[in-house]
Amino acid sequence: MYARNVSIHLKSNMLSDYTQTFEKDVLPLLRKQNGFKDEITLAGPSGVDVTAISLWDNKNNADSYNTNTYPQVLKTLARFIEGTPQVHTFDVVTSTFQNHDVLVAA
Repeated sequence: MYARNVSIHLKSNMLSDYTQTFEKDVLPLLRKQNGFKDEITLAGPSGVDVTAISLWDNKNNADSYNTNTYPQVLKTLARFIEGTPQVHTFDVVTSTFQNHDVLVAA
């Protein structure tokens, strides 16, 4: 598994708007990406420092998202963000995350 950690500094009083837009516009894009597993978004006490951690099945799929879809995500969220988000990537060495996909009978 592979992780992308994006650190974002929001404009003041934008956490609620950011969260709504992320859920409405960004999560559907992520769910369509090959290899996407999960997203965890954390906000600091001030509501301006946000960390978004996405989990991927492998580095290639995370890199493909970074190249092909992430620029669109940045445009969608630009009105809430101050500065440039910082992206760091990691190999996941341990996790309790489990795949909860449900198989549907044909």
